[in-house]
Amino acid sequence: MYKKSIKIAAIQAKVSENMSVNLKNSVAKVKQAAKKGAKIICLAELYRTIYFPQKISKNFEKYAETIPGESTEVFFKLAKELKVIIIVPLFEKAKDGCYYNSVVVINETGKLLETYRKIHIPHDPLFYEKSYFKPGNTGYKIYKTKYAIFAVLICYDQWFPEAARAAALAGAEIIFYPTAIGNIVGYEAPEGDWHDAWETIQRAHAIANSIYVVAANRVGIEDKLNFWGQSFISGPFGKVLKRASSTKEEIITANLNLAKNKMIRESWGFFRNRRPDTY
Repeated sequence: MYKKSIKIAAIQAKVSENMSVNLKNSVAKVKQAAKKGAKIICLAELYRTIYFPQKISKNFEKYAETIPGESTEVFFKLAKELKVIIIVPLFEKAKDGCYYNSVVVINETGKLLETYRKIHIPHDPLFYEKSYFKPGNTGYKIYKTKYAIFAVLICYDQWFPEAARAAALAGAEIIFYPTAIGNIVGYEAPEGDWHDAWETIQRAHAIANSIYVVAANRVGIEDKLNFWGQSFISGPFGKVLKRASSTKEEIITANLNLAKNKMIRESWGFFRNRRPDTY
């Protein structure tokens, strides 16, 4: 059981067409988060590129990078310098010639940990991800680090309770969800409020698994998508501890008392009283 809380940060940023500018902006915000005392810092999905899956196009390779590559080289040095863990989501061109929506985790010594590749891939109007990303083949990754044990799932993964449960059962104390999601400009969804559903389901994962949940979204309008921002940090019983603006870049932080996970889980019996033989 942890005797001290751990401070984490979610970085919410606007993304431009200029990948170099996006990288510099993210580096600056990671430094700011570290100054605030954060030890684990999460960037948003595809942090370095515009959300190009809005269109079905074959002109996408310019957005891809390898692992290791330019992003990992920059954040490797930064993590080691600041003694923080950095979660870096990017568009990966893999050695097998395939392209993945991926995340790399770099620990406080600058070590590159295992890559997670997004498993659930959407394919809907303005979210044509199957035209770009192959479904992940890494399985769910659990990062056992100096500061905490956590999982990283990516955006559309957040709609699937099975993924959150798998991460919690494997020992994760926090789930980070790097995200790029918003409303389609001028479109009114017949099913209702997408944003409310997005936040609600992640808070439900927090409750059902007695686990902290951290969602890092982008913000601003890109072509036909108006990204919500409103990145948030949820406690293990679903209370929103911090929520970012809907219109501007922001760094949100919170101190997480990881001992609360076990207390809530044991009190409510969410794991003890499971009946996997019936599922």
